[in-house]
Amino acid sequence: MNTAAPAGDITAVSKRLQSELMTLMMSRTEGISAFPQKDNLLHWIATIHGPAGTNYPYLPPAVRFETTCFHPNVDINGAICLDILKDKWSAIYNVQTILLSVQSLLGEPNNESPLNTEAAQMWNDPVEFRKSVLKYHPESAGLE
Repeated sequence: MNTAAPAGDITAVSKRLQSELMTLMMSRTEGISAFPQKDNLLHWIATIHGPAGTNYPYLPPAVRFETTCFHPNVDINGAICLDILKDKWSAIYNVQTILLSVQSLLGEPNNESPLNTEAAQMWNDPVEFRKSVLKYHPESAGLE
């Protein structure tokens, strides 16, 4: 990773990079590391370990719901129909991107590509949709 900066900004950049290095070192986040190369704060070597047995981040991770989710883009096994988890995947995406995309999909399904056609047909009828959700999750009755 090359973080070259104009000469006038070098002091500010150095302070920020020292702070970021300390944050990384103190966080001890498993699976990621980054350190300056040969004590040069402007050249770093970074490592990200994907989950065992995967090619993440070069291929999308397998993401699914563990609990039943009655939704147009989620099938009975919890598989999710989401473009960034399939053909639109890019190595620039991260866990936060995935979670935000799933969150967005939950509120705005793609009814053009449903995995659950029953849920897709009911989506525009909130009363009927809610009845179906309550069949799977009766404990959520009254949580609105």
